[in-house]
Amino acid sequence: MKILQKGFNYSQDGPGNRLVYHFQGCNFACKWCSNADSIPLENINSKEYSVDDIFDEIMRSRMMFFDGGGVTFTGGEVCVQSAELIVLLKLLKANGIHTAVETNGSILALRDIAEYVDYLIVDFKHHDDEQHKKWVGSSNKIVRKNIEYFLNTGRQIHIRIPVIHGVNDEPQGFADYFKEFDTSNAVFEFLAYHEYGKDKWNGKYEIENGFVSAETIKDFTEFFNEYGMKTVVT
Repeated sequence: MKILQKGFNYSQDGPGNRLVYHFQGCNFACKWCSNADSIPLENINSKEYSVDDIFDEIMRSRMMFFDGGGVTFTGGEVCVQSAELIVLLKLLKANGIHTAVETNGSILALRDIAEYVDYLIVDFKHHDDEQHKKWVGSSNKIVRKNIEYFLNTGRQIHIRIPVIHGVNDEPQGFADYFKEFDTSNAVFEFLAYHEYGKDKWNGKYEIENGFVSAETIKDFTEFFNEYGMKTVVT
């Protein structure tokens, strides 16, 4: 398994104190990506680990999983390494370790992975497919299929929407899309644009004036709450 970085984080990548693994490789190329060095499948700064290596490290770290914590796998995109991840998740589930996965939701294997995941986080970049292609470089059709599958089957899902000025900062389209589904087992989080990862880009950074106001995030929250959808801040 190719891992770019790892470390502990509290409550931002699932509940409690968590050991977070950032996988190398992503099938998206979001123009605002804060981990652009995780996009290529190969990176001299990433390291190769066996499933057993990671499992042993997680088991040695159990004492740090307080306040309902555990381990989180994020990216890059975790589903790019789905075969190894499923093996690891099965081992962790059998040993009572709380697991979370953060994903862009664009690979059908996510449905198999989610069977062994306690806390599922799916990013939703744009409700419009053409705009999604423009800013992400790929269609959102499978993303929507996966999200709709989880909503229709009633499993827990945490949906994160990154909000970028000039890209997707109008809440109406998002709210109109999600109001068609039973979202009783879902929570929504709105992530205001930032440039923390701008210096990781080797090529041109194309987002200009992407920052959004606190009022914009409030508008998203109010739209979703008006439709009876639960919102959270982590």
